[in-house]
Amino acid sequence: MKLIIQIPCLNEAETLPQVLIALPKSIPGISVIETLVIDDGSTDNTSQVAHNWGVDHVVRHRANRGLAAAFRTGIDTALQAGADIIVNTDADNQYDPACIVDLVAPIVKGRADIVVGDRQNRQNPHFSPAKRLLQRMGSAVVARLSNTDIEDAVSGFRAISRQAAQRLVVVSSFSYTTEMLIQAGRNRLAIVSVPIVTNRATRPSRLFSSIPQFIAETGVTIARAYAMYNPLRIFVWFGAAMTLLGVLPIVRFLVFFALGDGAGHIQSLVMGGALVTLGTVALMLGLVADLVGRNRQLLEFTLERLNRVEERLFVLPTTTAPRAEGQATEDLRKAG
Repeated sequence: MKLIIQIPCLNEAETLPQVLIALPKSIPGISVIETLVIDDGSTDNTSQVAHNWGVDHVVRHRANRGLAAAFRTGIDTALQAGADIIVNTDADNQYDPACIVDLVAPIVKGRADIVVGDRQNRQNPHFSPAKRLLQRMGSAVVARLSNTDIEDAVSGFRAISRQAAQRLVVVSSFSYTTEMLIQAGRNRLAIVSVPIVTNRATRPSRLFSSIPQFIAETGVTIARAYAMYNPLRIFVWFGAAMTLLGVLPIVRFLVFFALGDGAGHIQSLVMGGALVTLGTVALMLGLVADLVGRNRQLLEFTLERLNRVEERLFVLPTTTAPRAEGQATEDLRKAG
C-alpha cells in the first residue's frame, strides 16, 4: 500500500525542512511512503528546498492560487502517482508529523474513507479561549450539515483513501476543509476523527488576516457547499416560509372583507399575493436546482470512472524535479 504525504506550501522555505525531517519513515501496513510538495506560487526558494531535501514529487503553481487550489493539485498529482492513501499536512509544522501513523491507521484497517485530525480544541494549549469557542461552534454547524460526527471540521490534517479522493470534487476558492466534509457526508463516506498533537504556531495564518474574515469566508463556503448539495431542502424551507408569511395578510384581508371592510385593506391582499408568489417561485427554483444537483452527481460519477480509466492507462514515473502546473497533463500526453 502506497502513502503519499502532500504538503501545500506558500513561502515555506524556512519551516519545510523541519516538517520533512519529522515525517515517519515507516508505518504499519504501508509499504511505500512518498512526499509531495505543492508550491503555490512562492516567491522564495520553496521548490528548490523541497528538491534539495529529496521530496519525491514537486509541483509548482506559476502564481498563488489559494489553499483549495493547491489541495486539488496535490490530490490530482497523488492519484496520478498511484497513491492508495493521501495525507494532507501543513508546511508550518503546526501538526505533529508523528501523528500520521495514527491518522492512516483507520484507512489501513478498512474502517474509514477519510480521517480528520482532531486538534482537541477544548483543551489545546495553543488556542485562545475565543478560538476554542469559535472552533467548537463552527465544527458543530458543519457536523450538523454534513451529518457527521467530527469535532474539528476545519482541521487540514487529514488522510484520504484513493477511492474517496476519486469521488471528491472541491470547488471552493478559499478552503477545502468544510466543503470536503459536507460533500463526503452527502456521498455517505465513512469519516472518523483521531486526536492529534499540535505545535505552537510559528507565524500568523496566511489563509486569512483576521478572525472576522475567517468567519465570513468560512460561512460563505459552508452556505454555498450546503446549497450545492442540498438545494431542494433550502429552497423548500425558504418557499414554505414565504408562502406562510403570504397567507397571513391574505387571511387578514378575508376577515375584514367578510366584515364588510375589505376596501380599506386591499394592501394586505397585495402583500400576501406577492409573498405567496415569491414562495411558489422559490419552490420551482428548488426543483430546478435539485435537477442541477442530480446532474452534478452524474458528473461526479463520470469523473470517478474517468480517474479509474486513467489509472489503468497511465503510470507516471516518479520525479524529484519541480514541475510547473500543467506538466502532469503533458506527461500523460507523452505517455499516451
